[in-house]
Amino acid sequence: MKLAYKAYDSQGRAVTGIIECPDVTAVAETLRQKGLYVTQVTESEPRVSASGYGRTRDEGRETRTHKLRSSQRIKNLAVFTRQLAVLVFSGTRLPEALSALERQTKPGPWQDAICDVRSRVEQGASLSEAMEERCEYFDSIYCSLIAAGESSGQLVEMLDRLAALKQKQLQVRRSIVGALVYPSLLMVVAFSILPLLFGFVVPRFAMLFDTLDVPLPGATKILVHISAVFRSYWWVVFLFVICLISAASLYLRTVNGNRFCDMAILRIPYIGNITKSLATARIVRLLGLLMGSQVPVLTALELIKHTAGNVHYAELISKALEHVARGEPLSLAFSNASLISPSVYESIRSGEQSGQIERLSLNIADFLDDENEAAIRSLTSIIEPAILLAMAILVGLIAISIFTPLFDLTAMTQAGAL
Repeated sequence: MKLAYKAYDSQGRAVTGIIECPDVTAVAETLRQKGLYVTQVTESEPRVSASGYGRTRDEGRETRTHKLRSSQRIKNLAVFTRQLAVLVFSGTRLPEALSALERQTKPGPWQDAICDVRSRVEQGASLSEAMEERCEYFDSIYCSLIAAGESSGQLVEMLDRLAALKQKQLQVRRSIVGALVYPSLLMVVAFSILPLLFGFVVPRFAMLFDTLDVPLPGATKILVHISAVFRSYWWVVFLFVICLISAASLYLRTVNGNRFCDMAILRIPYIGNITKSLATARIVRLLGLLMGSQVPVLTALELIKHTAGNVHYAELISKALEHVARGEPLSLAFSNASLISPSVYESIRSGEQSGQIERLSLNIADFLDDENEAAIRSLTSIIEPAILLAMAILVGLIAISIFTPLFDLTAMTQAGAL
């Protein structure tokens, strides 16, 4: 198999070329013996899919549109990996294990993916190669760890590690989503009340005030005027909101927009710190898992860079790649206190010096995830009453503006009766 590679020599210079090797692991080992640090390996020619349709991996990725939601995909992967580890550990042959998991899965895109993997394994492909063809479900890190487990003969242990990783990712996602559900519901209710008030409630009171010829306070006049504008030009407001959302969506898809959004999130008080901590925990967990699985550090960093989730952290990983390629310590790139906390940097530096960076990285990730979960709960406990208070103040101001003329009218009527 001809494979194209990108590597760095001992002086940090980029080297590219094509080599004949049976698999990616052999490429990394062969080039490492020549003093090169491999960062990327790809097929020099498009590979025909095992199903015989002649599609390349990229074409297959583009044409598969029926994909699961991210949370559902992680959940399926966690359950699938754990069950596959149990079956393989019990002595079940890999094709039979995949077939059993396929039969117990509900019909749909995920069952089709398992069926495809099982078919390729039965045709002689390794598990990692079969999973690479369904990269919309099995990401590059997942496939790399499976390949490392196959090459080292520790597939069961690697499946256990992957199952724990996916379960941890699912737990973090659930904690974030669960914390945001109630505040999001409150925001929806708040933004639903305003159109109802300005479109139906305030106009009725405005008609009543006109009929009774009541002198209106300044706040009530402003409220009635806003309601009249909203009722007359609601379609303009609607189109403006739609255009604003569309323009923001298009801008965020650009490189500059993506960079701006990522930086803005990192700078939001309190939320930015949680975002940094979540990104750091993800990076160090993957780093510890990949390096503990004997994946070369440059390959591990290259894989992590593509799953960083934030352009600024991806640039940080690229910087780490350059440092390691030049023979410098990995921790040197993590000395940026604006993205990585000093305690994490010191832990990674200590792990490098003691040769236990894998274990320390996983311990750091566990500690950060526990802190993040507590921080998210604390943030939720602050946001919920803040939203309720803002809603109460807004509705209270509107109510006071509406009922003040009625109170004045009542007072005037009672004075006239006396």
